[in-house]
Amino acid sequence: MTSLSESRSELDAMIADIELTLVSIIQGVALTVLIETSREPVAKLDWIMWPYVLSGLIIILVFWSRVVLHILTVIRWPLEFGHNFLYIACALVEAFSFAQLGNPARWFAFVAAFLAVGWLLFAYDLRLIRMRVRDRTGDVSNRLYALVTRDQWLNLGLLLPAFFLVNVAFAIAIHLRPEFFLARDEHIWLIALQLIAFGGYLSYVVIFYTKLAPLIAPARAEWRAQSRANGTSA
Repeated sequence: MTSLSESRSELDAMIADIELTLVSIIQGVALTVLIETSREPVAKLDWIMWPYVLSGLIIILVFWSRVVLHILTVIRWPLEFGHNFLYIACALVEAFSFAQLGNPARWFAFVAAFLAVGWLLFAYDLRLIRMRVRDRTGDVSNRLYALVTRDQWLNLGLLLPAFFLVNVAFAIAIHLRPEFFLARDEHIWLIALQLIAFGGYLSYVVIFYTKLAPLIAPARAEWRAQSRANGTSA
């Protein structure tokens, strides 16, 4: 007879598979949009648009890697519909952003909108993190969720608002001074700054993963041990 703890572990694994499948599909859709809109600029060697393509690719990598980190550290049973709906909303706005390739003002405006939805997702996920904090079962879990919580607040309080405001400012600047930013192709400096910022953030995510990786397996071992001890969760 399957114990309650074993059933919970199976459900946890199922939820992780659902989330990974979902994010892979929606980011595949976003990548398809980026490919479709970038084919002509790349084929015609329109180098002024290439930084936009690269920035879009980094956005996809950031989204996917952040979700994978979330799956490894936070996602467990029960399934959170609101959390997954926000994934889909983020991907929708992300795809709209990629569809603006060739229109710098709208590109920055839609990227800002994407970041705003991303901020909502981070805010929503605070509740999930608090649930995991309440479930922590040992020293390793404490250290893991201290890092996860600090990262969540860093994104909510500083990084995402800063990225959002910068992209809004870029969109407004292009709208107000098209003769400077568009006619003279000076928007290249704006997309270069965005590219550097997103590239730096992707590096931050990778470094953050290296800090979490040694803690994930021991923390899960603590969950399983606690589950076997009380027969309720793991």
